[in-house]
This record gives sequence, structure tokens and C-alpha cells, in this order.
Amino acid sequence: MTKTKVAIIGAGPSGLLLGQLLTKAGIDNVILERKSGEYVLSRIRAGVLEQGTVDLIRESGAGARMDADGLIHTGTDFSFQGEHYHLDLEKYSGGKQVIVYGQTEVTRDLMAEREKTGGVTIYEAANVQLHDIESDNPYVTYEHQDETLRLDCDYVAGCDGFHGVSRKSIPKSELEEYEKVYPFGWLGLMSDTPPVNDELVYCAHERGFALCSMRSATRSRYYLQVPNTDTIEDWSEEKFWEELKRRIPKEMAERLVTGPALEMSIAPLRSYVCETMQYGKLFLLGDSAHIVPPTGAKGLNLAASDVETAYRLFVKIYQEGRTDLIPRYQEVCLARVWKSVRFSWWMTMLLHRFPSSSRFDFRVQQAEFDYFINSEAGKSNIAENYVGLPLEKLE
Repeated sequence: MTKTKVAIIGAGPSGLLLGQLLTKAGIDNVILERKSGEYVLSRIRAGVLEQGTVDLIRESGAGARMDADGLIHTGTDFSFQGEHYHLDLEKYSGGKQVIVYGQTEVTRDLMAEREKTGGVTIYEAANVQLHDIESDNPYVTYEHQDETLRLDCDYVAGCDGFHGVSRKSIPKSELEEYEKVYPFGWLGLMSDTPPVNDELVYCAHERGFALCSMRSATRSRYYLQVPNTDTIEDWSEEKFWEELKRRIPKEMAERLVTGPALEMSIAPLRSYVCETMQYGKLFLLGDSAHIVPPTGAKGLNLAASDVETAYRLFVKIYQEGRTDLIPRYQEVCLARVWKSVRFSWWMTMLLHRFPSSSRFDFRVQQAEFDYFINSEAGKSNIAENYVGLPLEKLE
């Protein structure tokens, strides 16, 4: 039997970030992860970091490589039916920027910092189960190296994703859930080729949406909207590149550098919110509580805002005895979550072609795009949401 203050379930970026912040604040914590460290690092995810996320990573002590290698973006680009538009994020958001730095690299940096500071992470912890989370004495059991072990704790932070055990430990009758499933997915391809543009390009086209992104100055990430019935077997690399060229502006298609795929995958798109983000001594963070379409670049940033709220809460609990603030966790998080869900939904509706869309729907979509990209108010609206809305203080 062992004991800690905060048991963190999941060693993705949200679990590792919370663990490092707590460790620096002198709050004991243990992370349990059902997969190996190598597997965690093999997961390919996006990497557009809002200023708030960047600041939190720096506060955790894991920001040196991000600051050295991350790509600062002061704007982003849009294309509608081949016409190219630039949005100055810095100008229309009051001076804010974003940094492009892969989520895998964020995870790698947090792992290295945790090892350096002596934080405990138990990988390949199987059959994790949460017990007595409604009581004053919650605990976690798990299997590791053919042993069944018990971890007593004060609180549990569920950072184990949509399919993890944390949310499933809350009685179904207590869950308040909302979901929207979109009738398409994103086919992604990563290649060691220079990005076609120095900033992200969001492309709305009659053939479907496309996104030109990057992980570094030499590694590109591209996406195509595809029917949710498509499989990887339906797409060759050659077919992907040819379709991408059709959907992006002509001048970009002419300078696009193609190359072998490092990875290809299809991700379905959905919006999901579990409003029960706190139950007893359990707190849900990141994908365990909410999923957004990647169109708004909010997934990792939403998880980081949950981490910041949970971290500030635990500091107040252990340093000031403020257990009265526990109900505020859910309230503060959901205020940010629903705004980000709305923006991601709006970007998805604005830029994608829906199977049921009529010619009328397309004209309305075109008019909305024209308004938002050509008016000062519209550009400010997109920019302030894209760079990240401020997080409410926990008081």
C-alpha cells in the first residue's frame, strides 16, 4: 500500500503537465498510465499552442525546447474556393500569438522534466480501478508486474481520455452528456517535406475541406475531409496529394512539395461534453470530459486550461485549506469548454461541405465566410477565439 495526495490517471500531456505543476508546488502525486512510455510518444496529435498553454508549460519547467524550436505564428490563412485570405491574429486579438509545436514533443519534454525532478510515473499499469471516490478516503487499485497494488489518495485527476476508466467510474445516472457526430472525418498525412506555407491554411472548397499545417520547418501535416465511410485502404499517397492540390489555392498547389508518408490516418469528427467534470473526489480533465473537432485547434489547449484550473485549486486546498472551492472547478472549466466547443463547431460548419447541403446552403456559407473575413468585427471574432479566450480565475 502506498499513499499520495493526488492520483493522476493517464500520462498524456494533461496528466504530465498537472503532475509537474503539482510537483513544483510541493504537492505529492503519482501518475498511472496503462500503456508504455514508448506507446504514449507514438501517438500523433496536433500542436497549435495558445499563449495560456505556452505559459503553463513554461511554469512547469518544461518549456525550454518549445521556446527554442517552436514556430511563432502571428497570423493564419484561409482559402474559399481557391481565393486566398490572410488573418493577422496579432493585430485582431490585441497582440496575442500562437506557437506551433507538436503535442508529441510537448509530451516528450514533460516526461524528461518529470524524470529529472523525480516524479513517479507508473507505466503499463493494467486494470486501473477507482474506489470510494464519493468518500473522504478514495483509492486506486491497479496491476503492475504481476502484482495487484493499491494507491491511497486525497483526490483523483482523470486525465485518461475519452475511453479511459475515470469518467466510467461516475454513476451513469450522474452524468450530464452532450454529443454531436459529424458525417465526415479527416484523413491526415505527415511527411518530411517543407510546409507549403509559413502559416496554417484552412481551405473551404466545393470538393471538401483541406488543412495545410506543419510540425516544424521540415515536417508537414496535411488533412482532407473525407466521408466517414472511407478507410485508409481507399487512399494511396498519390491519390492524397492529387486531391490536396485540387482543394488548395493554385499558387500553393504549384509549389507543394510531396514526399513519402510518415503516417496516414483517418480521425472521425465529433463534439462531446460531459458536464459532470467533478464527482466526489474525482476531477475530469481533457478528453475524458470533452472532445472537439480539430478545426478550431482547441483539443490540447482545452486540456491545458482544465489543468490550470485543477492545479490552482489543489494549491488553494493544500496551502489555504480552501475545500469550499471544489464545486467551482466544474463551473470555471465549463465556461471555457462551451465557448471552445462553439468555436470549433462554427469553424467546422463554416469550412466543410456537408452531404445534405443544398446550393442555398453553400451560398449562405459563402456569404458568412465573406462577412467574417472581410469585416473588422468578423476578423476580431475569429482571432480572439483562435488565440484563446481568457480563463476565469478560481476565487
